Amino acid sequence: MTITQIRAFYLAATLGSFTAAAEYMGLTQPTVSELVRKVEDRYGMALFVRRGRRLVLTTAGQALMPWAKRLLDAELGADSTLNALGAGEGGTVSFGILKNANYYHLSELAAVFREAHPNVRIRLLGQNSFEVADAVRNGVLEAGLLCLPVPTEGLHIQPLMRHEILWASSKPERCAQPMSPLDMPKEPLILYDARHGEEDPTRLQLIQQAQRFGVTLEPDIEVESVDAAMSLVSRGLGDSIVPQAVAQSAHFPSNIHVTTLQCPIYDTFALVRRENWELSPIAAHLADLAVNMLLNKVTGEAA
Repeated sequence: MTITQIRAFYLAATLGSFTAAAEYMGLTQPTVSELVRKVEDRYGMALFVRRGRRLVLTTAGQALMPWAKRLLDAELGADSTLNALGAGEGGTVSFGILKNANYYHLSELAAVFREAHPNVRIRLLGQNSFEVADAVRNGVLEAGLLCLPVPTEGLHIQPLMRHEILWASSKPERCAQPMSPLDMPKEPLILYDARHGEEDPTRLQLIQQAQRFGVTLEPDIEVESVDAAMSLVSRGLGDSIVPQAVAQSAHFPSNIHVTTLQCPIYDTFALVRRENWELSPIAAHLADLAVNMLLNKVTGEAA
């Protein structure tokens, strides 16, 4: 198999059609189909079946996918490294950022990086920390920023800083003193990051803390974003937790009161990359830039 055949197979699998893969590669649809067919003919096994308008991997295709990803990741790393050595021109860099990046001075990361490297393609994925860790581990991302704890197998983790998690309520009496785990269930509970549930590092810490006091926390309302959660709290529909950076933002609802937790929990931020894996120079530069922007926010707040 050639690199071009592998790329055609991988893109068809991830994008769902030969047409989409052809558009991405700058080739015609029949050319991409032929590249895949030659692999199928060589090994006497079909790699795809059609279901409606979408391609679905066969057992053979599923077996080939991780090897294709590994091969293309190595090619991408080599390309990025050599281009970076040539004055930082060309190539692609992929990096995971915090889901609430705008609250941590990271919303300008792409603009600042692009200004310094106008010819480098950049992919910034704002995801839940669990997803960032998994994407870095699997080679989808070169590195990323996330919140601990996450599964650390296969990863090199560099802790950076931590921000306290606060309790938020529209009722001032609920925030007159630090929130006890015993008092948490006395109002409806609103939690964000619904898709990942207890895999979310912040939510996991809260639930574990409550369990140590014999309290079981069940959210009455789950939403995806912290902004949506705060909107519901502002309307008096329940209480929630909120990162300190969000509570200190200029747009935080004025009728929401916050207090510390009786047993504090924190968002612990870290830079993560694959274990025993050297970042390409351009990816290392992007990582340094992201870390500096994050830490400068804390320095600015302290000042």
